[in-house]
Amino acid sequence: MSKHSDLARELFRKGYNCSQSVFAAFGDETKMDMDTALKISSSFGGGMGRLREVCGAVSAMFMIAGIKYGYTSPQDDTAKAEHYQLIQMLACRFKENNGSYICRELLGLPGTDSPVPQERTNEYYQTRPCEQLVGDAAEILDELISGKSLPEENE
Repeated sequence: MSKHSDLARELFRKGYNCSQSVFAAFGDETKMDMDTALKISSSFGGGMGRLREVCGAVSAMFMIAGIKYGYTSPQDDTAKAEHYQLIQMLACRFKENNGSYICRELLGLPGTDSPVPQERTNEYYQTRPCEQLVGDAAEILDELISGKSLPEENE
């Protein structure tokens, strides 16, 4: 495991949501202070505000990839396409490792959830894959940042 993966898991165990855990773990890469990182990523937990859509850990991967490798010119279609290819490769790798990048599918839930988060108990941590998922998202990002190859095919 990488230091980012360890930190993401640690943050999740402290009670931060999946997106916050991954995004804040990469503060050294994004050059963002902890409070700002936690606020920016706070809306994406629970698959975007517990809507159970895209996993918060995946959303955090995308935000970090945008900060590090994103484009800025709205007219640069080549840069857009290259960036979107990178995002699709990150999603592909996460899905390859975990079977999906949709929160409700990862958790086996039927759909949108109550906006009230569940209490973080020992049972919660034993029955939810989220700690492993934030660790995996951080590992994937570390592979990207270190220059290791990601899958070339999009799903």
